[in-house]
Amino acid sequence: MTVLLREAIGERLRRTRTAQRRTLREVSRAARVSLGYLSEVERGRKEASSELLAAICTALELPLSELLGDVASDIRRGEPAVPAVPAAPVETPEPVAPSAGERADELVPSLVGEFSDLRLQPALSHPLPAPINTKISGKVVVAA
Repeated sequence: MTVLLREAIGERLRRTRTAQRRTLREVSRAARVSLGYLSEVERGRKEASSELLAAICTALELPLSELLGDVASDIRRGEPAVPAVPAAPVETPEPVAPSAGERADELVPSLVGEFSDLRLQPALSHPLPAPINTKISGKVVVAA
C-alpha cells in the first residue's frame, strides 16, 4: 500500500508532539493554527502548506528539514517493493465486426419511457430480429 505524504507528515508531527507530552491546544496556540486544523493535519486529512508546516515545526522546536527527512525515510519503508518481473499482458477479445449497414462506433440515443435518455449508447453489434414493443403504464414504447 502506498503511503500518502500528508499521512506521513501528520504521523511524524503527532509523534513529535506526544513525545514532548504536549497537547494539541498548546501546539495550535504556539503555531497560531486552529486546533481543528492541526488535528486534521496530524490525522493526514489535510495537506498543510509549507508556511503552516514551518509554523508547526517552530512551535514543536523541530527543524523542518528534520521533519522532511524523517518523513522521507518513513515513506521509503512504507512503500511496497517494485516487482522485478512485469505482470503478464492482459488479452483482449477480438472486436465483433458489424453486419452490413451498421457501424460499430455509431452512438444512438437510448429511449426510456416516452423520454429520450440524454446519454448516448453504442449501437447494437447484432441487430434485433424484430422491434421491441413494451407497454409501460399504459403507454407503448417502440424501440427500433
